[in-house]
Amino acid sequence: MDANALRAMQAPYKEKYKDSPDSAVIVLKAQGSIDESKIACKVETGRAIALAGLHPATGGSGAELCSGDMLLEALVACAGVTLKAVATALDIPLKAGIVKAEGDLDFRGTLGVAKEAPVGFREIRLIFDLDTDAPQDKIDSLIKLTERYCDIFQTLNKPPKLALSAKRA
Repeated sequence: MDANALRAMQAPYKEKYKDSPDSAVIVLKAQGSIDESKIACKVETGRAIALAGLHPATGGSGAELCSGDMLLEALVACAGVTLKAVATALDIPLKAGIVKAEGDLDFRGTLGVAKEAPVGFREIRLIFDLDTDAPQDKIDSLIKLTERYCDIFQTLNKPPKLALSAKRA
């Protein structure tokens, strides 16, 4: 896909959202069911069922997916798609690219071993290895715009208001 094809594909959406801003607000949903036999949650991914469980560092077997890994995978997916779309729009040729995410967790916090240890990621690093002949200023713009338009990156960077609730089934 080239820049013109991308613009043509997105043009009707951009016009619709300019004319009707409320139509641009979409509710994305995820659902999972608690496994009755083990500490796990079956998450519907839209393509398959992913079984998430405890990380081996918290007693898990390693057979189930770690939700922390899934979060990093979502970041990689979003950043990769965003980077490719921005590169296409700016006519920046990419021969190949690898997107990596790394995150530091202190499982003392997760397991309640040390109150001073945070629960959750302390730091997340997003790394792009790009095979391109583009000049550095173009690469810098590509990264800046990828950061700006990557939904998952921005959600992690500026957390939204969160709410928890429970009801009896």
